[in-house]
Amino acid sequence: MSVFSVENKTILITGASSGIGAETARLLAENGATLVLSGRNKEKLNEVLQQLPTQEHQVISADLTHEEELEALVAQCPNLDGIVHSAGIVRPFPVKFIGHKQINQLFSINYSGPTVLTGRLFRTKKINAGASIVFMSSISSKFPHKGGALYSGTKAALNSFSKTIALEYASQRIRSNVISAAMVKTPLFDEAQKAISKEMMDKHGEQYPLGFGTPEDISNTMLFLLSDASRWITGTEIVMDGGLTAGQ
Repeated sequence: MSVFSVENKTILITGASSGIGAETARLLAENGATLVLSGRNKEKLNEVLQQLPTQEHQVISADLTHEEELEALVAQCPNLDGIVHSAGIVRPFPVKFIGHKQINQLFSINYSGPTVLTGRLFRTKKINAGASIVFMSSISSKFPHKGGALYSGTKAALNSFSKTIALEYASQRIRSNVISAAMVKTPLFDEAQKAISKEMMDKHGEQYPLGFGTPEDISNTMLFLLSDASRWITGTEIVMDGGLTAGQ
């Protein structure tokens, strides 16, 4: 079996109903993983399930901002060899409009959800020795943009959390890494394009030497980080931005 394989590994994917999460589910299933697909929309999760080559996977709908649903997800999860945290939202807020409501909205989904879930899975001994955890982050954690104070903050916090896991669980060979991506053509990309116009998005795309990314680009790296081929990589950040920040 190739070291790039995830055969016989059980992997939880949050945000699995669309975009990067859904594409990662398809690639991991094609490479032999058994999946736990989670997200808020059960109907969409089942649509993703139907696209997988085999059906021995599990669907658990859960809103990670609701304590009861998070606990139910933890209780139903089998022991895991990997976790992909791809759930998240983007909401622009100019600094003068930031209040507790806006802070709670973004941090509860982008930071509290994945961190509390991971902590509970460790507490209940659901994460196997040698497991790999991957957080979906953003280049905005290091390159903030106007209106992105909260979003950038959630991703920077997630990056630090991942490094802490890497330090605390290295003795169990449990690895934790983040993928920091620029613009990827997901449903969030489509929403952003509608908000600012296609012309403005195309102009932004001219700054990417390799163009915008696709969910497949990200899922390929997810596969690598979840496989034994990356067994000596932990506590790090893989930047995927099509060369956008190469000269910065």
